[in-house]
Amino acid sequence: MKLFRNVTAKKIFVLLLAVMVSFTIVFAGCAPKKPAENNNQNNNQNNNQQKEVTIEIYFPVSTLAPESKILNQYAADFHKEYPNITVKPVYSGGYTDVEKSIKTVINGGGEPPALAIMLATDLYDLIDAGYITPLDDFINKMPNGQEYLNDFFPEFLANSKYEGKIWSMPFQRSVALMYYNADLLKENNLPVPDSWQSLADVTSKLTKKDKDGNVIRWGIEWPSGWPYWLFQPLALGNGTNIFKSPTEMNFNDPRVIEAIQFYIDLSHKYNAMPEGVQKNWNTAVPDFENGKAAFILHSTSGLNGILEKANFNVSVMAVPGKEKGTYATVTGGGNIYMFKNIPEEKKEAAWKFIEFVTQPKYVADFSINTGYIATRKSAYDLDIMKEHLKEVPQAAKVKELLKYAGPEFSCHNLAQVRSIFHKYLQAAYNGQMSPKEAMDQAQKEAQEALKDYQNP
Repeated sequence: MKLFRNVTAKKIFVLLLAVMVSFTIVFAGCAPKKPAENNNQNNNQNNNQQKEVTIEIYFPVSTLAPESKILNQYAADFHKEYPNITVKPVYSGGYTDVEKSIKTVINGGGEPPALAIMLATDLYDLIDAGYITPLDDFINKMPNGQEYLNDFFPEFLANSKYEGKIWSMPFQRSVALMYYNADLLKENNLPVPDSWQSLADVTSKLTKKDKDGNVIRWGIEWPSGWPYWLFQPLALGNGTNIFKSPTEMNFNDPRVIEAIQFYIDLSHKYNAMPEGVQKNWNTAVPDFENGKAAFILHSTSGLNGILEKANFNVSVMAVPGKEKGTYATVTGGGNIYMFKNIPEEKKEAAWKFIEFVTQPKYVADFSINTGYIATRKSAYDLDIMKEHLKEVPQAAKVKELLKYAGPEFSCHNLAQVRSIFHKYLQAAYNGQMSPKEAMDQAQKEAQEALKDYQNP
């Protein structure tokens, strides 16, 4: 009996083994076979994905600025997700410094950085110089490319488009806005201004002098050392802008001239602010924080610092327009540009970084930590942003100001045309020319500077 059991067990084992081999052969025959060339392609793709790539991004802040720490962290987070790509931020001072640094590299025959944060208004000059590449091919490869674009606020994305292409992505964007000391308005039983006349009346009453007649607090400080940007809300508040297209200016429109006269009247007629050109961009914020100015016109980007340092209730608003109940502001700030003459693997890596830092969570984080406006609508749906807006209602108000925002002045041959406008606007502010004389001359010279860019 024992022998029989052993023999039977062996037969059963052999039979089971045969069945298993048969199944293996059958399933192997049914499995799809991949051509050898496809396997090679996959191997090549894997090798490309793992290729070490280092790219630079030029950023317009000093090394010690808070934004530098933020971007360093984003680069580190990106490297964790893409270990084969290293992003090196290069901090070059202000926007003008970034532009000069990159031009020096390119003109010297060197390879430009893969990316740079530059003014949105630099668009036409960068295209004309052949420095940047459009981003449409990268966006079109995204599974949700159109949805991605539609999520950016159109007021910001408008600065990215030219001749049907997308040339940059919004990043650190702002608007010009008025900061005001709400406690002073309450103490003096004054309303929040809602027109030019109301603004003049309120700020004139808030100008304070000592016993010797020296001004110890201005009703408003309105920087005009870099004048076009903070002047634009006045023109927009009078129903126009200072340009019509990238090749046609609108400097001598009667509404622009009237807006210049109102700016002059705030000092000469109402004694609400210093006379002439106010070269106080860097001092207006500390003057406001220290109670030396009741209102200032400045950038969204100063919000966090002002709220931290001011010992009074700070409110924000758009610039009142000429007519009662109208308001205006203008967009500002920088976009991310990709440069043309770099290797393809760097372009691919650069786009990955653009996608990464424009994710809603990073857009929200950047806004919360800097005061810039979040550039994507969905960033405001995140819990972290909702909580921030509850804690900082001024940030919620800033976002709402976008509905009053007109496009920032930008055109071909921007540096020269802008200099022309600055020269004659400041001449009017300083009383060297009448507003009409100044703008007629500015219009004439600007159009001459743009003639090579106009269609015959």
